[in-house]
Amino acid sequence: MKKIALFVDVQNIYYTCREAYQRQFNYRRLWQQLSAQGEIVSAIAYAIHRGDDGQLKFQDALRHIGFELKLKPFIQRSDGSAKGDWDVGITIDVLEMAPEVDTVILLSGDGDFALLLDKIRQKYAVEAEVYGVPSLTAKSLMDAATRFTPITPDLLL
Repeated sequence: MKKIALFVDVQNIYYTCREAYQRQFNYRRLWQQLSAQGEIVSAIAYAIHRGDDGQLKFQDALRHIGFELKLKPFIQRSDGSAKGDWDVGITIDVLEMAPEVDTVILLSGDGDFALLLDKIRQKYAVEAEVYGVPSLTAKSLMDAATRFTPITPDLLL
């Protein structure tokens, strides 16, 4: 049975699904689909913690499905912009898990991860799958993936 490690850039998936479809991603359906393909040995969702009720319910739902949550505080800069980027954290975790699994699955449209996927495919000969909203996913990321799975309405709530 193939071993799968799943990594979710929650902010990216939330905003791209909302922009493209005005809907939310269905994490439970994804889990069901992936469980049919192999054993999910690790599943980490990276999110920004604002502490509001809706977000706490969402975090509980993810934990209930089987995700480990990694949270960073929401930081509002003095100029009004916000900071909350998990790119380095995701990269470290992917590099640590890649040698132990057959497939790394990344949910993100962020082109910054293209280099990471190239690296783990070359170094560990793992499959690197990306799930993203087609119109909002960097071409470099799609090209770096072994397989790109578009997030379509069947994966939405």
